Order: sequence, then C-alpha cells, then structure tokens
Amino acid sequence: MFEAEQPRQAARIAHRVKVGEQVEGVVVAIGKDNIFVDVGAKSEATISRDQFSDRDGKLKVGVGDRIRARVASAGRHGIELVTALGRRGGVDLAAIDLAHTSGAPIEGTFSKAVKGGLEVEIGGVRAFCPASQVDIGFVRELDPLVGQRVQFKVIEIRDNGRSVVVSRKAVMADERAERARALRDELKVGAELEGTVTSVQPYGAFIDLGGLEGLAHISELANGRVARVEDVVNVGEKVRVRVLAIEPRGTDPDDLKISLSLRTGEDAVAAPTAAQDEIIDGTVSHVTTYGVFVDTPKGRGLVPVRELDLAPGADPKRAYPAGKEVQVVVLSSDDSGRIRFSIRGVARAEERSNFRTFVGDRKKAGKGGKASGLGSLGDLLRDKLPEVNDGKKRRR
Repeated sequence: MFEAEQPRQAARIAHRVKVGEQVEGVVVAIGKDNIFVDVGAKSEATISRDQFSDRDGKLKVGVGDRIRARVASAGRHGIELVTALGRRGGVDLAAIDLAHTSGAPIEGTFSKAVKGGLEVEIGGVRAFCPASQVDIGFVRELDPLVGQRVQFKVIEIRDNGRSVVVSRKAVMADERAERARALRDELKVGAELEGTVTSVQPYGAFIDLGGLEGLAHISELANGRVARVEDVVNVGEKVRVRVLAIEPRGTDPDDLKISLSLRTGEDAVAAPTAAQDEIIDGTVSHVTTYGVFVDTPKGRGLVPVRELDLAPGADPKRAYPAGKEVQVVVLSSDDSGRIRFSIRGVARAEERSNFRTFVGDRKKAGKGGKASGLGSLGDLLRDKLPEVNDGKKRRR
C-alpha cells in the first residue's frame, strides 16, 4: 500500500516546487549517501552528502542545521536538491544540462585566456566564459586567472553541447545578494562595520560593506576639512565605518541608500535623535512617488504624500523641488534611523507647543503664590487704582 501511495504523494510534491527554485530547509536525517531535508513539503527532499562535504570527505552539516539549495528535480521519485555540481569531477554533458536547468553552480577551472574571455574546463566538457562574465567588476588582465578553480553558472548550451557558455559573475552576484540579506537584517544606525572602498568620487567614497554599498560623503571622511577624497582613501582600501543613516532609495524597500562616516572621536558623535512632535527646519532632498525626503539636522526623513501640504491635484515635484527649504514636524523615528515627518502637521504642532507653554507658565505663576493668568478683578483694581484704596483707609 505504501508503494502504491508513494507516486501520488511525490506527484503532489512536484506541484509545490519547480526545478531551479531555491529552497531553504532543515536537515532531519543523514544517511550513508544522502542528507534528508525538510523543505515544507509532504515528505523530505534529498541531497547528496558530497554537496556538504569538504575535500577530505568530512561532513560540514548536522541534524537541525538550516541549509539552502536548488531543486535539481521534482517528480515521481520526490525532490532532489543540489548546491553545486562537479565537486568530485566526473562531469559530463548531462551534468552541464542539469546545472543549466536548475541554476545550480558547477565547478570548473579557467584553462586558457582567449580572445574575448577565458576557456573553462568542467570535467570532460570545454566551456567559454566571456570577459564580461568573469567578475562583477571589470577585469583588465585575464591571464592571472588561468588555473583557478571556481564556480560558474551555465547560461547557454548550443549545438548539442558543443558550445557551452558559463558565467562566474552570476555566482558572485548570488553570493553578494545572500550576504546582503544577512547584513540587511543586522544593519542599523550607529553600527560600526568593516568595508572596502570600491569607488572614489569628488563628493565622497563608495564603500562595500559585504553585499551592500554605502557612501561616505567627503565631509565624513576625516575630522578636519578634506580637500580631495584621494587624500584620505583609495580604491581597494579596507576602512572602518559607522552607519549614519539608512533609507529606501526608491520604491523597492530592499534598495537602500546608506550614509557612512569615517570620522572618529568627539567629532563623530551621532546626530541627535528626533523627538516626536518636534518642529525642525529642513531642505528637500528628492521626491518619490510615495513622498518627499527632507534633510534636517536630526537626519534625513520621509514626508509621506498624505502629510504634504498640497492642494487637490497638485504635483509634489512642482510643489517641493529639490533644495526647497521647509519646516517639518517629527511623526516618528525608529531604531534603524528611519524618520517620518509631516509638513501639513506643522501648524497643529505649533498650536500644541504654544498651549503647553501657556499651561506651563500658568503653573509656574501659581507655584509662586500669585494668581495664575490675568488674575482676579480685585487684583487688577488694586494695581490700577491705588488712590481708591487709600481713600477707603482714610475714611476708616
């Protein structure tokens, strides 16, 4: 009965995952040849032990560990996972085709520099890696890479396997995205991180934090005045930075604009925190479809569209061009440094502030032993008409 039900169960599993899909699961058992992984399906997926063994055959994962892998196949025999192919050699065209279909990386060796790129040996198959696919950045000299064994993604198979095109850049991009996801969860204002200078511009330096890139403005490169960015940092240099601000760059919440600082000591004190209901002078930085970003002494924050002081049908870009000076009131701020402002709420915040000041003055006057506010009619008469009081005293 079990054998009769197994194909139907496997068929249901196949509908839940797709070949090439990246999944995450928990190791639930380890067999002689395979590792069994719970990926949330009706039954466990399997992955070869070789996928998680080092060069000496030592297993690098245990029961309870979480792993990420790609679906190599999903059908009547269940789900088979793979992280990379070709680690133990013996790669043939079938393995190349599997790597192409699943998107799993496959190991190979740069064998020779040729016109336009590098030849790659992947087991018994010869492939080609274009120069544009060798690295995320531009690589001027290809010869030093010859002999290196790295991972590739198969991006094209032509002429029944006689022409195979691979990309190292695609693997590096995936690794970078994975590091970025991990870093994004931990990133917060005030955090100190190690980074690498990737680009130098007249206005500052771009720094790779390990998957995410931030900008250190020229004013944040040193405690004193900096005339040229190149006088402080160079491309490729390792630096220690502090996160000043984090904000979404556009409509994608994962696309972050990160402001950094290399300043140290007392001059490096973080910007004061913004208090709720505080009114601050600021300057419009840029306008998006969902609001306006404003720079203030307390940091950059977003004024959502609903909090703009706009007439019906007005264009936010025309009403609030970059560089316009505005007053904003703080609606909220969180631990990650994100601040939300309001422009339309400034008048109401001023009224509340004036009322609190008025009430405070009355309380202070009351504590001093005098009547609060304007005082009683008798107090006014005594102050304004002293001669009346004197006449009464004489008649007595």
